[in-house]
Amino acid sequence: MRDHDFRMLFSAAVVSKVGTHIGYIALPLVAIETLDASAGQVGVLGMLSTVAFLLIGLPAGAWVDRMRYRRTMIAADAVRAVLLGSVPLAALFDALTITQLYAVVLLNGCATVFFDVAAQSCLPDLVGRDRLVAANSQLNSWDAALQAGGRGGGGFLVQALTAPVAVLANALGFVCSALLLGRIRKPEARPERDRRKTLWAEIGEGVRFVARHTVLRPVAMAGSCTNLSVFTITTMIPVVFRDELGLPIWVVGLFLSIGGIGVFAGALSARRVGDRLGPGRAPWILGMYTVPFALTVPLVDRGWLLGAAAGAWLLVTFRMGVDNVLLVSFRQRVTPTPLLGRMNATIRFLFTGALAVGGGIAATVGEFASARTALWVGAVGLAGAWLPVFLSPLRTMRELPDE
Repeated sequence: MRDHDFRMLFSAAVVSKVGTHIGYIALPLVAIETLDASAGQVGVLGMLSTVAFLLIGLPAGAWVDRMRYRRTMIAADAVRAVLLGSVPLAALFDALTITQLYAVVLLNGCATVFFDVAAQSCLPDLVGRDRLVAANSQLNSWDAALQAGGRGGGGFLVQALTAPVAVLANALGFVCSALLLGRIRKPEARPERDRRKTLWAEIGEGVRFVARHTVLRPVAMAGSCTNLSVFTITTMIPVVFRDELGLPIWVVGLFLSIGGIGVFAGALSARRVGDRLGPGRAPWILGMYTVPFALTVPLVDRGWLLGAAAGAWLLVTFRMGVDNVLLVSFRQRVTPTPLLGRMNATIRFLFTGALAVGGGIAATVGEFASARTALWVGAVGLAGAWLPVFLSPLRTMRELPDE
């Protein structure tokens, strides 16, 4: 954090994430309060906010590799600021429509794809590949903290300022993020590109690089399995708590917030854990020792079993926080700079697709078996998510691999 350029990147990332979490709350509330939107219309807004990575995730990686990363991030911030700024402006003149909100949410998601891919891709050059674990520990710990409390803070902001004004604050946050990125001093080289290659050829190059790499392939498999399993669990937890156990909704929120605390603590501790166990060994060692805790979560019930499941969830998500930092650092360190955008986009595409599959599994198993059975499916997947790393060359690595 003493490094000026990293401090600017870190501050921009935090402001951008705060804005994103405010948007998750504020935009649906604008639809409900200003447009009297139906539940189906609000559901479409939620879908459009996440579908961008599946629609343009892979092409975005190739485009990002053709451009300077920081300029891409600044442009994405500017686009998001204009899009979100149009919402309170239209509401002021009583001209806002649900169609405009749909367009704003979808295009804002597309700009976020470019920002996120470029942010992960610019980090190795900005801080040096030898400091990636320290940098990712800072970024991921704050990301986890914002996930745990950001949406709640967004709710308070909406209540205090009204939803359209909160959206305006969101837009101003993206302006602030762009200004912070503009203060980074280190010059960024113009990317070299083989103009004989088509966009699809470049996308294929990135996909093949991930699929064939001895480190990236198991990292992608482990992360996809984790995302799928966690989303299966978090989708069904509210159903089990309300319908089966009859617990109030605030208990659901508290349980899920404990997971955010675990991820935060794991990300903050990742550097120390990696130094002690070895960055290649830590993911599978922690994964192996947290298997019993992952299998405790579906046993949740009233009384002491609720506390046991919450404690188990804390330990499992702590492991996930450590993994987030170490595995992202692996990805960035082993990937040549010209392929960073495509590698990150390919990984994010797989991870987003895993979330969609996890939601489908939760819905299918919950409908045809039970919500409790869906919890067991997610828990078993989470208990085995460390195996791809254990069966890879990372198993014995005590130092981060180089490209």
